[in-house]
Amino acid sequence: MAPFGASYVIAFALPQSPLAQPRSLIGGHVLSTLVGLCALSAFGVHTWSLALAVGAAITLMQLTRTLHPPAGADPLLVMLTGAGWSFLLTPVLLGAALIVLVALGYHRATRSAYPTTWW
Repeated sequence: MAPFGASYVIAFALPQSPLAQPRSLIGGHVLSTLVGLCALSAFGVHTWSLALAVGAAITLMQLTRTLHPPAGADPLLVMLTGAGWSFLLTPVLLGAALIVLVALGYHRATRSAYPTTWW
């Protein structure tokens, strides 16, 4: 999943950032993917529905304190590929959780503080 590349950059290079914390990384990807799946089911793929889904995902991430910029692309990915509901669990939830676990291992090995908060 392409947005995970940017998530790795944030988690490894900016571990103190609120955007890199597990709540934002996992929650942002899951919430944004869910928005994309709902928009795809409700509206199909149109220019306006793609924009609506991305805007809704950003708004919901802000409201739930799960803002993670790479996750803003998730609704586009879901809608343009026609992903099914299982996409939410794998690769999204599983992949985001693995990013957090790998980042945790890396930062423990390098003795840097990550995460600053879990949730």
